[in-house]
Amino acid sequence: MSKFVFIYHAPMTPAEAAPPAPEDMAAVMEQWNVWAGKVGNGLIDFGTPLANGVRVSPGGATAPSQREVAGYSIIEADSLEAAVELAKIHPHLTMPGGCEIEVHEAQQIPGM
Repeated sequence: MSKFVFIYHAPMTPAEAAPPAPEDMAAVMEQWNVWAGKVGNGLIDFGTPLANGVRVSPGGATAPSQREVAGYSIIEADSLEAAVELAKIHPHLTMPGGCEIEVHEAQQIPGM
């Protein structure tokens, strides 16, 4: 089994969006929990919303992140293909505004 990081992109971060009604938030979280149930024990880290990304360049220069990263999750799956299939059924993709998920395979640290 390999680890995969899901990076959630959205037109705005959860902190920038209008706060949803409690019943709407409960319905969205129920969809996420159903997805988590499909992943099962392979869900290593459910993740969290992210906001206020800052790029740091050599020399210490900083600038706002160029891409809105709305959150992340970490899963284990048998292959990249299996991880991508789990991303394809993720409720994040049903959110308005053209949300996307990037799937990245975690690699071993060289020399470790």
